[in-house]
Amino acid sequence: MAGERADVLMLGPKPAVEEGLAGSPAVQLHKAWEAPDREAFLQAVAPRIRGIASLGGHAAIDAAFMQRFPKLEIVSSFGVGYDHVDAKWAGQHGIVVTNTPDVLNEEVADTALGLLLCTVRELPQAERYLRAGKWPQAHYRLTPSLRDRTVGIVGLGRIGKAIARRLDAMLVPVVYHGRRPQPDVSYKYYPDLVAMARDVDVLLVITPGGADTRNLIDTEVLQALGPNGILINMARGSVVDEPALIKALKDKTILTAGLDVFANEPEVPQELIEMEHVVLFPHLGSGSVHTRRAMDQLVVDNLVSWFSGKGALTPVAETPVKTR
Repeated sequence: MAGERADVLMLGPKPAVEEGLAGSPAVQLHKAWEAPDREAFLQAVAPRIRGIASLGGHAAIDAAFMQRFPKLEIVSSFGVGYDHVDAKWAGQHGIVVTNTPDVLNEEVADTALGLLLCTVRELPQAERYLRAGKWPQAHYRLTPSLRDRTVGIVGLGRIGKAIARRLDAMLVPVVYHGRRPQPDVSYKYYPDLVAMARDVDVLLVITPGGADTRNLIDTEVLQALGPNGILINMARGSVVDEPALIKALKDKTILTAGLDVFANEPEVPQELIEMEHVVLFPHLGSGSVHTRRAMDQLVVDNLVSWFSGKGALTPVAETPVKTR
């Protein structure tokens, strides 16, 4: 009905998203986190809810959860990764799922390159050395180098390609592994991940999370990467078999690792924290003011566009591309 405001559920606080949705004439916003009894609140609003703003970390949007909302049309998810949403089920039931791609590509690629350089050249360790007052006694030790290394990118999507462009500028050779060859790149494609790990010196992981990639980087891959190999994980913690990685680092099966993500974050295994030669970031990824502002706005814009009858802006592959 023209002029009707669509009931949209926000599961957790995010001021910019809240402000954007509350200010839209197309949306009537419902804030789950303000309810003294969350379950009673959800039961009361469920029959009216047509959209959900999923901000990651607040709740899994699985089939059982979505089934509670008989009028649900769209789930607008914050972040390029959307493994916390059962997008396949949603698509099968006519519900559109959107994410926030592209606006974070360059920021995540910058972070990936920073993590790679920090890990290879031991930059955080060198800074700690200086701060501890050790430089007057001796220069920091010579480190490994990015020179004469080949980087194998696991997942050459939008962000993977942005990382590859940066490596091109640094004259670092790039190869890649994914579900299929990319038609618009000249990098060598490896259909076999273990074969690629055997041939490269750095394995940089930027593939989506979820069941299909769980523990993709396992003992076999790490053994193939070898004692001079470096693992960089910018994807999801679930993509790497964390116990296998810890063992590989302890046994010197690989040289070192740089990790921005972890299996049970924000909890990080103490064994990793105690390893001086690894570099650990607290899931910095796209975490800049500029990029997060753009991601927040895209969550809002997808919902407003949908309920204004213009369709979703960034629907994910598993869900139907349609207009209301």
